[in-house]
Amino acid sequence: MHRFNHEWTKHDYPESHGVQVFTTFSCGGGSTMGYKLAGYDVIAANDIDKRMRDVYLRNHKPKYYLLGGVRDLLNSELPPEIMGIDILDGSPPCSVFSMTGLREEAWQKQKKFKEGQAAQVLDDLFFQFIDLAEKVQPKIIIAENVKGMLIGNARWYTREVVRRFKAIGYDCQVFLLNSARMGVPQKRERVFFVARKTSYGLPDIVLKFNEPLIPFKRVSRSHVKPYAEITPLYAKYWAKAPQGKPVGKFDSIKKMKWTDVANTINATRSHYHPFEMRELNWLEETLIGTFPTDYDYGKTRPTYLIGMSVPPVMMAQVAYEVHRQWVTPLQEQGIIKSAV
Repeated sequence: MHRFNHEWTKHDYPESHGVQVFTTFSCGGGSTMGYKLAGYDVIAANDIDKRMRDVYLRNHKPKYYLLGGVRDLLNSELPPEIMGIDILDGSPPCSVFSMTGLREEAWQKQKKFKEGQAAQVLDDLFFQFIDLAEKVQPKIIIAENVKGMLIGNARWYTREVVRRFKAIGYDCQVFLLNSARMGVPQKRERVFFVARKTSYGLPDIVLKFNEPLIPFKRVSRSHVKPYAEITPLYAKYWAKAPQGKPVGKFDSIKKMKWTDVANTINATRSHYHPFEMRELNWLEETLIGTFPTDYDYGKTRPTYLIGMSVPPVMMAQVAYEVHRQWVTPLQEQGIIKSAV
């Protein structure tokens, strides 16, 4: 039994319980949809990318959308409703800590994350997010990032994140969670930073999930047209690759295993079907990523948005536990308003 369905539509959001969220680095709204599935009201969103803003606004209707980088938010007056908000959420771009990236070679170097954006030092963005938290003073902070933040030399960075949260008055816990055990038909490990104001005296939160696995065969949808025909070269690669193994030269692009949970969706390339000589289609990727089946991707390929986003059901699970273990006591104390 799963708490949240992996196959759903935007009509399935429950009635809001009134707890408000400001989400930063919002991309296409993966986190936003998770909060909404858990009953939260996402009143404000932010991203630096105009293309992502357009996609976000086609699918969500926040009261405020703030286009720009986090530094812009630090240097501008924010809407009064954001100040002291219940939840501040953020997923700072994390490619410099990814296990498939350059890691240490890219640290402290400027990078244009997408075409048309200003160059940024990506590993500074998490600290800017903490500066924003100090400015906004939310009751609770939730941020997520890649597993690579807990490996090798990146661990000093994670310790520094926790230390800086402490310095601005928040106790922060760090969790490595696997979406496959959270009702998501995808193996995706993400690091979650979950913090609350030290002055509240709340106990540590417990985030443990062990829901039944959802194998690929439950999300296979052969009736949907593939993105494009497979090339002759990749047809040969596909024919030689066993299930669950790489197709061609890219280790991160695999032939799915029929009876196993799907591999992590990559933002740049799709995986391959185990029995049909093709890449996964948009509906299979949507189900694997737990995006709603009526999500409006516009001209953006689903692979990209799903690969860039925390799966909505994964975030819904975290948000549900935050509400149960922390929000409810704060409502009882009158610190967070209860729904009327």
